[in-house]
Amino acid sequence: MPFMPVKFTLQKRVKLAQGLWMLYWFSVIVGILIFSLGIFFKIELRKRSEMMDNNESHLVPNLLILLGAVACGVNAFGGKVCHDSLDPLKFAKWKPMLKPYLLLCCGLNVALLLAALLCFLMQFAMYLSLADGLKNGIKFYKDTDTPGRCFMKRTLDMTQIEFRCCGNNNFRDWFEVQWISNRYLDMSNDVVKDRVLSNVEGKYLMDSVPFSCCNPGSPRPCIQHHLTNNSAHYDYDHRIEELNIWTRGCREALFSYYSSIMNSIGALVIFTIFLESADMAGLKYLCTALETMADPENPECESEGYLLDKGVKETLAEALSKLKTLGKGNQVQEGGATGEAAT
Repeated sequence: MPFMPVKFTLQKRVKLAQGLWMLYWFSVIVGILIFSLGIFFKIELRKRSEMMDNNESHLVPNLLILLGAVACGVNAFGGKVCHDSLDPLKFAKWKPMLKPYLLLCCGLNVALLLAALLCFLMQFAMYLSLADGLKNGIKFYKDTDTPGRCFMKRTLDMTQIEFRCCGNNNFRDWFEVQWISNRYLDMSNDVVKDRVLSNVEGKYLMDSVPFSCCNPGSPRPCIQHHLTNNSAHYDYDHRIEELNIWTRGCREALFSYYSSIMNSIGALVIFTIFLESADMAGLKYLCTALETMADPENPECESEGYLLDKGVKETLAEALSKLKTLGKGNQVQEGGATGEAAT
């Protein structure tokens, strides 16, 4: 007995075909949106790739671009089939392709589900990548003359200004590295000498941050040097006063930004899966309704549409038996090939 049968008249078949045509072209627009978001996400990752430890996160945008393009093509084909479905001659041309097409749609849904899972699961890997990348970026901030690191200072400064953040975890990360190049230090100055010699690794460390950490909304002129020295500034206590620099770490800010993008894309992909499933179900009903017409030459006759030729249990059992038969066939072929080689 067919699964979920529905009676169709000519009017119902026409409405189903028209509704499916609109739904498929809406799916094409959603596919374009996924494709565009994949490109946008890839660009955003490339803009700050210097502050990431690896490029593994590009797997997600690459997959989104591919699936978006495939979804556009698949849904455009489905829309064409629905458009031609009420013309018997045109529909006969598409009929042999419908079964492979529905299998392709199932494969697309599986791939979309994988993309949605990656959007949520890859966030932890991105968090770790940002942590290590920002740590190295702060370390190489001063290396403006080193090939491959020339633009690190500009990238970090623009990131801190744009995302209103400072350092990796917080502004104190700048205290642990020498972020001023030796070429801009006066080594004949006794204060500079003492700072360098007092450090085991010979670094010039200080309780200061780059200008990009300054909060322009603060009413007080930016205090970016001697942040922990109360006597260096008038009416200042770093322990109780709210600093006029950004206190939020860039790792948290960037992760929040990227995770919001990935969560939004993941939600859109899940919506697309439901949309594709509705398209497949509707097309299956339309095709079976056209195939079961009592008199194909009389368009006014009634017909019956359904999702599956048999019940769910019978369909699953048949699919499993086919898989087992296929597996046994492969084993027999391997055994025969081994026997022939021995002979």
